[in-house]
Amino acid sequence: MLSNTPQNLSELPIYKKALDIFALSQNISAYLNQDLSVLKDDGSEDIHIYFSGDIVQQSVALVPEIVNAELERFSERKHKHIASLKRITNMLYKNSYRLEQSNSNGRDFLPILRRELKKFKKLQRNWIMTL
Repeated sequence: MLSNTPQNLSELPIYKKALDIFALSQNISAYLNQDLSVLKDDGSEDIHIYFSGDIVQQSVALVPEIVNAELERFSERKHKHIASLKRITNMLYKNSYRLEQSNSNGRDFLPILRRELKKFKKLQRNWIMTL
């Protein structure tokens, strides 16, 4: 993810925060999966396990959207990447609430993820003004 990113992009605060959110999401998901991967007594799986994978997939998508928006020359395409970034951020936020309903000790870390997402949204608003 970092190897083909131009140097100036990796210095952006929003880029750094997206990487932090990715790492945090990965750690939370790994922690939650230990509790959620166990089958219930009736042999079914916990439905919340899918949300733990969703937060990782969505956090992975943050950095490429930032890079694409920064590198895009045409404003219409740039705005599509910005809109996509907003959607991904909102889905991450929603899925963190869904995961909080799970039966796992890892759900205590989800408010930390939401705080980081709030900071990310603030950085996002400031970043959009500079594009």
